[in-house]
Amino acid sequence: MQIAADIRYALRQFAKAPGFTSTAILTLALGIGATTAIFTLVYAVLLKSLPVVNPEDLWRVGNEENCCVNGGMQDNWTLFSYEQYKQFRAQATGFAELAAFQSGGTMIGVRRGGSNKPSEPFKSEFVSGNYFSTFGILPYFGRSITPNDDRKGAPAVAMMSFRTWQDKFGKDSSVVGAGFVINGQPFTVVGITPPGFFGDRVQSTPPAFFIPLNDEPLLSPTGTILEEASLDWLDLIGRIRPGANPQAMEAQMQVQLRQFLLSPLSKVEPRDKPLVAKQMLHFSHGGNGVQMMRDQYKDGLHLLMWVSGFVLLIACANLANLMLVRSANRQQQTSVRSALGASRMALVRQTLTESVVLAVLGGIAGIVVAFAGTRVILFLAFQDEPVPIPASPSLPVLGFALLVSLLTGILFGVGPAWLTSKTNPVEALRGANRSTANHGGWGQKSLVVLQAALSLVLLCAAGLLARSLSNMQHQDFGFVTANRYILHIDPQMAGYKPNQLEALFRQLHANLAAIPGVKQVSFSLYSPMEGDNWGEGVFIEGEPPPAPGTRDHGASWLRASPGYFDTIGTKIVEGRAMSEQDTPTTRNVAVVNRFFEKKYFKDGHAIGKHFSDDVKHPGYFEIVGVTEDTHYWGPSEKMRPMYFLAQGQSVHPADPRYQQFEDRSQYLNAIEMETAGNVPGLEAQVRRAMAQVNADLAIIDFKSFAEQVKANFTQQAMIAKLTSFFGVLALVLASIGLYGVTAYSVERRTSEIGIRMALGADRMSVLRMVLRGAFLQVGIGLAIGIPVAILAGHAMASQLFGVKPYDPVILSVTLLVLCTAAFFAALLPARIAAGLEPMRALRTE
Repeated sequence: MQIAADIRYALRQFAKAPGFTSTAILTLALGIGATTAIFTLVYAVLLKSLPVVNPEDLWRVGNEENCCVNGGMQDNWTLFSYEQYKQFRAQATGFAELAAFQSGGTMIGVRRGGSNKPSEPFKSEFVSGNYFSTFGILPYFGRSITPNDDRKGAPAVAMMSFRTWQDKFGKDSSVVGAGFVINGQPFTVVGITPPGFFGDRVQSTPPAFFIPLNDEPLLSPTGTILEEASLDWLDLIGRIRPGANPQAMEAQMQVQLRQFLLSPLSKVEPRDKPLVAKQMLHFSHGGNGVQMMRDQYKDGLHLLMWVSGFVLLIACANLANLMLVRSANRQQQTSVRSALGASRMALVRQTLTESVVLAVLGGIAGIVVAFAGTRVILFLAFQDEPVPIPASPSLPVLGFALLVSLLTGILFGVGPAWLTSKTNPVEALRGANRSTANHGGWGQKSLVVLQAALSLVLLCAAGLLARSLSNMQHQDFGFVTANRYILHIDPQMAGYKPNQLEALFRQLHANLAAIPGVKQVSFSLYSPMEGDNWGEGVFIEGEPPPAPGTRDHGASWLRASPGYFDTIGTKIVEGRAMSEQDTPTTRNVAVVNRFFEKKYFKDGHAIGKHFSDDVKHPGYFEIVGVTEDTHYWGPSEKMRPMYFLAQGQSVHPADPRYQQFEDRSQYLNAIEMETAGNVPGLEAQVRRAMAQVNADLAIIDFKSFAEQVKANFTQQAMIAKLTSFFGVLALVLASIGLYGVTAYSVERRTSEIGIRMALGADRMSVLRMVLRGAFLQVGIGLAIGIPVAILAGHAMASQLFGVKPYDPVILSVTLLVLCTAAFFAALLPARIAAGLEPMRALRTE
């Protein structure tokens, strides 16, 4: 009951000081809100389990993230073929159920059966028949996919996500059981996933449709990989039986993996057989699913958590200063209570109670700030893409906010409580100004030193990240984005076969080139910096092949139409580009980038030489041109060797393992356009031109080339913007703290200043004295902060691009900004001190 009385007393005291209370709550709300907003993302991306039944019982076969289709030896296996999955499922007795699912999504064209509307693009994922039962997921409406659906000859079915059902079909109950046309094939939607289920991983744009694995050949007739045992494309997660030993199961499955690789079914090349004994697989906890987003964002989120923690520390220091001033001003009141019999413990408890109550009030306000802040962060991180991370605080996040509030209250309440415990009632009653002139002074100044040091660290970090982002954005990518546009299609979604593609691309080119203002049109397997990559090994004619298992002896590649390099603004530095004369009946040609030429040809000359992706026939492609190095991957990734093949040309005609990739690579899904400046209504004109060819040829996306490139900087821009915001917030809080301490010091030293002025000190000397005291605190803080900022730069080196962890220019600018802010923060109290009338100041005592 005493605690309740202390809380009521604290609330009454806060009500009597609305200015102090509102300032304290706002400061805390910013500090706690910022930290809680970042923790919301940390929890969702790094800590939260999938919304499934008993996630602690799930184990994943594999401990690394990979995508999307692999061939050959992985060394540490994380992806598996369908044939491997079937053998594991039959032999792994420790799993009650073992589910398989596609490691990357597939775009599909969907329209409702009987509808005349064109197909719309949706993301889908192929899953095993026991996928939903393994996760313990029940349908929201209808039924789930079952093992009976996942077999050859079964009726084609799909399960729709709740988000798609809600956003695209308005929760129409007739969707379940209705017929849909997917990639030209009839399907039946049998159920709707529950609202909270977004799949087997946290990702932007989760799957809209889940489709049985055995329907993969139906939707990808020319490039099916279901029965290809040498191609690995499935992630595996299983639910272990009670009492099963994961370590023993891992060892057993490792033996099974090696046995499979040595069997004829695996189609392992004889030269790779000696590597089988080195192949490993490891289990990892599967409750969080496939954690690709975690690996992508964890370093940035850890950095932001540290940054927001520093801001919270600065807020705590500010509040501690406020509380110290308030405690000093109330010492006469405290002394009276002590003289009337209040115990020291009761006074300390009351002070700590006030601090904790204030922190809880700040925490409640901080949750509101966190809710708004999380929305801003999600927008900065993912733009308009749907992502299964709720902006509203969950119970763990609310618990985190409460814990932070309590710890904050204790942290900034310790100083005032200590000051209260040292109160001498007799001395305090004689006159507060004389008795307490030095009490708490060192504590307040120490807090200003802490704020200055932390502010320097945050501002330096913000400067480094901003410089890094600028360097990343303004590097030479090897292409031109101005007046360029990219759209993506997938002719397979409209049912096109490989032998129909030449006529399709010819008609598309004619329609798009006829749009007024369009200068050039080209087609490619993928375009620069869109997130796709195809890679193969490289074997040079006339040179011995690398030893089995050799890494870094391959190249990325793509297939493109004539005019491709001109359209995207990439220069040919030697030889020529692919042309209309490079047809299926002429020799197979290739263009390589400069990095490929330097890496694989010692004499530095590639023109006229031959290479291949097949060790048995190393001379398939003749190099006819060399391009400048171009970034097709993330902006911070190192340059890779790359080669470009001509549209329509094909090799490996007699080998079915290669033929399906040959066929698939002829589907040039990216269309590039160059325009003569701004073309009004370009997207609408493009859509009309496409619809004239085939209404079911859905445009997956349409954007400017610049927008596509900009999307690669989303995470770095988010981190740089948030760090800059936190740095500015820290600067403001530190300036307020310095102003408060300096103003309080002037107030406490009014008599001393009056005496100095009475003895002949002029106003300028008083001004210098006050500023000197303020800058002494700031100077000590900066002296501490400089080495800490350098250490912080080294700690965040993985987040930097083209900038050293220690940048003298950034450090100098940061010091100048801090000193300027400190000068103006201390100037007003110094001017007040210099403007005091000596006689009036002497009467203050």
